[in-house]
Amino acid sequence: MEFLTLVTAILFGLLSSSRLITAQVVDDHAILLEIAKEFSLSSWNVNQSDFCSWPGVGCSSNQSMVERLDLSRHGLQGNVTLISELRALKWLDLSSNNFHGSIPQAFGNLSLLEVLDLSFNKFESSVPVELGRLKNLRSLNLSNNYLSGVIPDELEGLEKLQEFQIYTNRLNGSIPRWVGNLTNLRSFTAYENGLSGNIPDNLGSVSELQLLNLHSNQLEGPVPESIFAMEKLEVLVLTQNKLTGSIPPSVGNCKGLSSIRIGNNELIGNIPREIGNITGLTYFEADNNNLSGEIVSEFAQCSNLTLLNLASNGFSGIIPPEFGQLSNLQELILSGNSLFGEIPITVLTCKNLNKLDLSSNRLNGTIPQEICSTSRLQYLLLSQNFVRGEIPHEIGNCIKLLELQMGSNYMTGSIPPEIGHMKNLQIALNLSFNHLRGLLPQELGRLDKLVALDLSNNQLSGNIPAALKGMLSLIEVDFSNNQLTGPIPTFVPFQKSPNSSFFGNKALCGEPLSPSCGNSNGSGNVNYHHKVSYRIILAVIGSGLAVFASVTVVVLLYMMRERQEEAAKGGVTADDETTGKPVIIAGNVFIENLRQAIDFDAAVKATMKESNKLSIGTFSTVYRADMPSGMILSVKKLRSMDRTLIHHQSKMIREVERLSKLTHANLIRPIGFIIYEDVALLLHQYYPNGTLAEFLHESSKKHEYKPDWPTRLSIAIGVAEGLAFLHHVAIIHLDISSGNVLLDSNFNPLVGEIEISKLLDPSRGTASISAVAGSFGYIPPEYAYTMQVTAPGNVYSYGVVLLEILTTRLPVDEEFGEGVDLVKWVQGAPLRGETPEQILDAKLSTVSFAWRKEMLAALKVALLCTDSTPAKRPKMKKVVEMLQEITE
Repeated sequence: MEFLTLVTAILFGLLSSSRLITAQVVDDHAILLEIAKEFSLSSWNVNQSDFCSWPGVGCSSNQSMVERLDLSRHGLQGNVTLISELRALKWLDLSSNNFHGSIPQAFGNLSLLEVLDLSFNKFESSVPVELGRLKNLRSLNLSNNYLSGVIPDELEGLEKLQEFQIYTNRLNGSIPRWVGNLTNLRSFTAYENGLSGNIPDNLGSVSELQLLNLHSNQLEGPVPESIFAMEKLEVLVLTQNKLTGSIPPSVGNCKGLSSIRIGNNELIGNIPREIGNITGLTYFEADNNNLSGEIVSEFAQCSNLTLLNLASNGFSGIIPPEFGQLSNLQELILSGNSLFGEIPITVLTCKNLNKLDLSSNRLNGTIPQEICSTSRLQYLLLSQNFVRGEIPHEIGNCIKLLELQMGSNYMTGSIPPEIGHMKNLQIALNLSFNHLRGLLPQELGRLDKLVALDLSNNQLSGNIPAALKGMLSLIEVDFSNNQLTGPIPTFVPFQKSPNSSFFGNKALCGEPLSPSCGNSNGSGNVNYHHKVSYRIILAVIGSGLAVFASVTVVVLLYMMRERQEEAAKGGVTADDETTGKPVIIAGNVFIENLRQAIDFDAAVKATMKESNKLSIGTFSTVYRADMPSGMILSVKKLRSMDRTLIHHQSKMIREVERLSKLTHANLIRPIGFIIYEDVALLLHQYYPNGTLAEFLHESSKKHEYKPDWPTRLSIAIGVAEGLAFLHHVAIIHLDISSGNVLLDSNFNPLVGEIEISKLLDPSRGTASISAVAGSFGYIPPEYAYTMQVTAPGNVYSYGVVLLEILTTRLPVDEEFGEGVDLVKWVQGAPLRGETPEQILDAKLSTVSFAWRKEMLAALKVALLCTDSTPAKRPKMKKVVEMLQEITE
């Protein structure tokens, strides 16, 4: 009888448990339906009862309850409190959406939760204390919101926490001491807040801390030795605070440290010699502090060191010659100290050295003949020192140099003609405030990329050579306070320079100093008036062209509107009068084995349905067209304002056929065309992964693929290679944007809209009108007044695309502020007190140091591409090389 009672009880328990599970399944399904309705989730098939197969939903092993919900990057908004009813949740990711309001207190009821990611939203108010009930939580990410107040002490109970990320909020108060008691803590990032007080002296002493990033706060006091106690630390970032005291010698205990960034604080004292114990150190930045003493030679033991930045401190002594052992060193920045002695020849032989900045010191040696033993040197900054002697002829070996600053020294002798060998010199050549003598070498004219030339305040003599007209990119020039004579060559950059650029040369004449060089017959004045008249004529012609362009656009828009109104009234346009079927004038498929699969009528019909529309570009609208054969096409319909193309039908067909033969892996080639009445359709392959813009910004993904940095870098290189090829075959793209880059099934990028770029020939003027109305946020600043598309303009637009890839930010976003686009937002980071890595997509840059290093290198390329001065931008071929070198 007792046995029977026991069995009955067991069966009853099992039945009850089964009912509970069934009830939970029903509840979870109902809750998900409510969530789908609240967030307008079109990606969920609510008619399908198997909710465990819905995108982003993960269930338990018996498919009974929802344990995982990933709705990241969907652009969602609405009431997230509903989610707290999914009581079996272990993983909740709502990052990169548009959620507002407070974080629900009810999330504290999700007792099984192990991962909670609410980052990159607009949550505000304080961090709810109820989150402290999530005892199983291993990862908490509340970053990039508008959270305020203090970090609540109630979170102390999160003993299993391994990752705690709260960066980029509005938090204040101090870092709670309990954070240092989290024995499993591996990563703590609280940068870009208003945190104050001291860093807890127990932080890291009992934890597994590997990453600590607290930059851009108001933290005070010393760097606690406890951070290095467990010897597990790999990345330490404390820049932009108010830290005082010295660098603890115990830093040398953390032999796994790869990055130390402690710049922009108030640190004092020496750098401990124990720094040499960190053999894996890659980055060391301690600029803008009050550090002093000698620069320790023990840095040479850090064989992986890539960047050493000790600028703007109080270091004295010599530059350790042992630095020549750093074969991986790329940037050595020691400016703004009190260093003296020679420039070490050993440092100049570092094979990977890219930037050497020794400016504003007391260096008193000569420039070694080995100045460019390293072929990779691009930035050589030696200004404001006591460097003496002559500029060595070997300076011509610096063939990759982009910037050369040697101003404010004591150099003598003449300017060596070999300086003209530095064909890549772009940013500046500054030899001002020295004691240079002799003639200006004609070889300076070979520097056709140079933007700024400053030879002022020397004892240079003779004429300004006419050969300097070869400096085609020159914008800023200064020859003042020398002993130059004769007429200033007639060269636009010279005549546009202020008078002061030529002052102090008593025997120099001509514009801009004077209209002429005093010809007695008055011919100089006649020429001058001819010039003035010529400029007036050009101005009148320019104004006339501008008016003509404006009128043309207005007329074309009026014609478009008239056509649309006629269509709205029921009139047929390109249709047969009896059947209403479009009359196809011409068409062809360039690929033989596709001709049977493509139906022209079906392609035309597809462009007449709004539901088939894939995208709207500056010059065309793209539609999806399903062929009766089962093949899917992408059909590009040219805007009616480009109907002039139809009047030159034979030329258009020849151009499209020629473009179809372009063979490059990163270009979209037309596979055919259709012309009916005044409408032109271009046929392409269909790419289901959509555009790069969708890949980076769209919320409703067509795939579950999560973009990682290697994929993004591969895309960036592919787009650059495609554009470099176009420039090689003399095609200037009219509308470079992430929306005009498509991705194939393997996420290889293909640049589109190439036909438009060729059909609307910039030399005809058509392109210049259209380009100004191009994709907003990608247009280079000079287009506003030149009205001409150019290769440097293409480079700028590509730079914007590269910034999108790096930041996952839109080219134009209201969050940037009025009149601020992505480029200005990135360039304005220093004024906002932000470091370069702060503007990168944190979901990628915080994954690994290697990724962050490569992203920072790519950011440098993007900034070069988006320089406001066209001549300073690199060519696309060079951009490809720089990006490829990132992974070498």
